[in-house]
Amino acid sequence: MKSWPQPTVPAVPGSAVPLSLYDTADQNIRQVTPAGQTATLYVCGITPYDSTHLGHAATYLTFDLVQRVLIDNGYPVHYVQNVTDVDDPLFERAERDGVDWKELGDSQVDLFRSDMEVLSVIPPRDYIGVIDSVDEVIEMVQTLLDNGSAYQINGDQYPDIYFRTSATGHFGYESNYTDEEMAEAFAERGGDPERPGKENPLDALLWRARRDGEPSWDAPFGEGRPGWHIECSAIAANRLGVPFDIQGGGSDLAFPHHEFSAAHAEAAHNHPRMASHYSHAGMIGLDGVKMSKSLGNLVFVSKLSEAGVDPSAIRLGVFASHYRSDRDWSDAVLEGAQIRLDSWRDAVEEQRKGGAEAVGKLREALSNDLDTAGALAAIDEWAAGAPGGTAEDSELVKTALDGLLGVKL
Repeated sequence: MKSWPQPTVPAVPGSAVPLSLYDTADQNIRQVTPAGQTATLYVCGITPYDSTHLGHAATYLTFDLVQRVLIDNGYPVHYVQNVTDVDDPLFERAERDGVDWKELGDSQVDLFRSDMEVLSVIPPRDYIGVIDSVDEVIEMVQTLLDNGSAYQINGDQYPDIYFRTSATGHFGYESNYTDEEMAEAFAERGGDPERPGKENPLDALLWRARRDGEPSWDAPFGEGRPGWHIECSAIAANRLGVPFDIQGGGSDLAFPHHEFSAAHAEAAHNHPRMASHYSHAGMIGLDGVKMSKSLGNLVFVSKLSEAGVDPSAIRLGVFASHYRSDRDWSDAVLEGAQIRLDSWRDAVEEQRKGGAEAVGKLREALSNDLDTAGALAAIDEWAAGAPGGTAEDSELVKTALDGLLGVKL
C-alpha cells in the first residue's frame, strides 16, 4: 500500500535536545533512547470507513512531532503504520451504504492520505493494510498455537482462535488498568466477553473462523480472517523487531488494543516488552463534547481544507493544548490559532531580536514530553519582542517552526 508524499523537513541550526516522553506502562516521563542508530516507531492507523476528523488528525500530528524531534536529534526514523482494511465497522458501513467494502476502504484511505499530505505529516516508511499482511498474521497465530499461548474453540459451529491472557505472565502492565476497568473497556471496545467456549472472558480473538458474507483466507487452522489486535503485532514485529522504541496511538487504544498487541508479540517472540515506550494522545472534543461518529459532531480535516483554513492554523490549534490531555476544538480555538499564525508571520517580516534564544526554548519545550503550549509560548514571546533583529533571526525562527512544528510561515 502506498503512503503519501514526504514533506520537506528542513534541518534546524543549533543544538538539539534529547526527547523525553511519558510512558503509559511505567507512568512517568523518560528519555527516548533508540536501541539502534535508527529510531523505530509504530502508530496504529485508521479503520477506513469514514473521513479523517480532528480526533484522528491530533493523534497523527502528535507522532509527527515525535518524528521531527528525533530527526532533529540526528536519528533516521523507521515509522510503520497499519490500515485496518478488514474489520466489522467497514463491512457494516459498506452494507449500509450499498457499496463494496473494498471500494469504500480504498476511497477513505485515499482521503486520509490527502489529509495527511495537506497537514505536512511525515509519512510512514511502511504503510501496511491487513489485506497485505494476512500471511504474517497466520504465521504469528500458528506460533501462538504451537507455544500454548492460544487455543481454538472446539465443538462450535465457528472454531475461532483466542489468545490466553495468562500467556505472558504480566498482562495489564501496558495500560495499568484494574481488572474492573479491563472488563468494562473490553466489552465496550470490540471484545466479546460472553462468547461461549472461551477460557477467560478477556481472552482476545486472534482468528475469526469463516462466516457467510465475510471475506476469508485459507490457513492451516481453518479458513477465516484476522482479529483486530494481532494485525498490529504482526505488522510491527516483522518490520521493526521486538522490542522497538515507541508504540503510539490514541488513549482509547491503551486497552484493549495496545495491551493485547503487546502481549501477542511478547508471547510470540519470548520477550517481556514489545516497545520501550507506550505513548498515547488524548481525545478531542467539539465545544465541550467528545467527537464521535454516533453523535455526529465530527470536524473533518477535508472540510476545513475546502473552506480555505490554513493547514498551519490547524496544527497550531491542535498544539495549543498538551497532547496527553483530553482537549476541545471550537471556532474560538481555530480563530486563536489563525491570530497566532498571523502574528508570527508579521514578526518574521519585521525581524524581531533573539531568534536563537527563541528556538532554544522551542526545542527545550518540545523535548519535554512534547510541551507544545510551552513551545508556542516561546515563539509568542519572541514575536511580541522589539524589532531590530536581523534577517538571520527571522530565517532561523522560520526554519525551526517548519522543521520542528511543521508550521509554515
